[in-house]
Amino acid sequence: PMYGAGAGLLPELLDGGSTQVEEIHTERNPLFPGLRAPEPIASNLDALLSLVAGGGFDAGVANDGDADRVGLVDGSGSYVDQLRTFALLVEYLLGARGLRGAVVKSVTTTAMARLLAEHYGVNCIETPVGFKHIGPVMMREDALIGGEESGGYGFRGHLPERDGVLSALYLLDAMAISGKGPAELLEDVFAITGPHFYERVDLELEAGANAAVKAALDAASPNEFAGLPVTGVDTTDGWRFLLSEGWVLFRLSGTEPLLRIYTELREESKVGPVIAAGQELVGDALA
Repeated sequence: PMYGAGAGLLPELLDGGSTQVEEIHTERNPLFPGLRAPEPIASNLDALLSLVAGGGFDAGVANDGDADRVGLVDGSGSYVDQLRTFALLVEYLLGARGLRGAVVKSVTTTAMARLLAEHYGVNCIETPVGFKHIGPVMMREDALIGGEESGGYGFRGHLPERDGVLSALYLLDAMAISGKGPAELLEDVFAITGPHFYERVDLELEAGANAAVKAALDAASPNEFAGLPVTGVDTTDGWRFLLSEGWVLFRLSGTEPLLRIYTELREESKVGPVIAAGQELVGDALA
């Protein structure tokens, strides 16, 4: 847990079995010391990453302040990003458990979910960002799983809302029934989808800059990003440019003065250049 409501839950739920659990940051502290926000992303998980990297652990999991999101660390102490974690959960439910039902994903999360859905013959439905959009679709479609880029995932038979504790239990169950760690499970996913690489940058905006950024993106018609041709544009939520080998998306935060740039690509070496090209595209509006 990250000093929040998840403290004590996983050790209690796993007690009495063969799983050994070591818990850190167990005290509830609304100041979330050392964290900009209790978001279970790599930059906030130094203590967990170091602990797992020290040896003796098969994986690490983290819940955010209210335990509705999960972060995953593999046995080497490397962070597994939220998009790959969602793909692991989709593969666990459709592949390992053999369940069937639609997959619901926000526009900012992984294309691997769609590829897995296609592989197993189920629908993949895309929504704007936020579980306020995902949850209703899950109920309407009796969907198996819904997920968003923040690390929040919901499941059929439980709640059409994010639950970080159940997400952690499902990830641990995927490991238990397969005898594989997160890195090996990802290789199973990649055997179906191919590797995908993700990055997000948050650009702080000056007061009043939203309008200039929006105007710049409305007017933008790039032919390529870092040499990857643009094959389409989607404005479901923000501005997503579909590329020959992935996508890049620009989205103004609804809660903070931020422009977020997301990308997911099949080639790792292109991630940095695509992000840089995205920053260049809006550079004048940010100046």
